[in-house]
Amino acid sequence: MTTIFALTGTAWAATPTDPRIAAAAGAWAKQGLYVDPDFTSVADGNEMLRVISAAKMPVFVAVVPTGAWFPEKGDADLLAGRLAAANGKPGVYVVMDGDTTYGVAHELAAYAPDSTWREKDEALSAQLSKYLDNVELNARYSTEPARTEAVPTEPEPSYPEEKFTVGKAIGNGLGGGALGMIGGGILAGIVLIVAAIAARRRKGSA
Repeated sequence: MTTIFALTGTAWAATPTDPRIAAAAGAWAKQGLYVDPDFTSVADGNEMLRVISAAKMPVFVAVVPTGAWFPEKGDADLLAGRLAAANGKPGVYVVMDGDTTYGVAHELAAYAPDSTWREKDEALSAQLSKYLDNVELNARYSTEPARTEAVPTEPEPSYPEEKFTVGKAIGNGLGGGALGMIGGGILAGIVLIVAAIAARRRKGSA
């Protein structure tokens, strides 16, 4: 896809230089929908605009490609947050890539689901309607800005490597030997007890 090749490289690491964000913010000045040129053939734009206009809250939708090769490294919620920051208006910001619908609430007292999945042959307008049906407006939710920074990755736990020494090897060997002797002694005692009981029974039967 043309857009994908245009976005590769480190030059797009800063959010303002991302063409998807600049194009969406420009389109939203006129209406709440932006469709990337690569998605015009699959987006039912008029129906999507009807869904947006019928929403109970401000909704801004961007139908754009997503993936690990873009600045947000596949974090579509992060892309939605950066779109919200670029647009600068409270509302629900939705990112659609044809298969999955992602969204965030930006400076709006609302709960927005992280994502919803596309059903077979489902139109984008139907996907959008399904997503917005799950958005909940409620004053108990905070009006915080959407996330615009990547979630830091947690370092993998590391354990100190135990160095091999002759002393530790001897100690482990002696410990294993002692346990073996104790176990062998217990087993031998059980065998002797069983043998004594059997011998008594033989004498009694005689």
